[in-house]
Amino acid sequence: MMNEPLSKIMITDLKTVSPEATLDTVRELFQQNRIHHLPVVEGKKLVGMVSVTDLYKLGRSFDEYRNIRVKEVMTDKVGTLYPNEQIGAAAEVFLENLFHAVPIVNEERELMGLVTTFDVLKYQFDQEYPKR
Repeated sequence: MMNEPLSKIMITDLKTVSPEATLDTVRELFQQNRIHHLPVVEGKKLVGMVSVTDLYKLGRSFDEYRNIRVKEVMTDKVGTLYPNEQIGAAAEVFLENLFHAVPIVNEERELMGLVTTFDVLKYQFDQEYPKR
């Protein structure tokens, strides 16, 4: 079951931010869209990720967010997968690294989608209970 390609479950309608965006913008996107991870892009190229956990670890007040740029807190060494890799590969990344999201990119490192632990769980649930 986990042998299908990531392209089957990846989210493609993504919210993204630039490295120059402020954490105010990030916080708004997290709240308005009920998401926990944002790919950081320059054009179409993935350059990092920022998560709710990154903001939490920062330990700053919300008032300070307007003066902090994404590039100051983002993770720039991001593990990625390709759309043709198997869903099981994402599950393995999550289990081994305790990640909760992995960006899906093409050969030029252009962002194509995102897969989260929730997407894998939902996929497995739908396979087990197709008529729910």
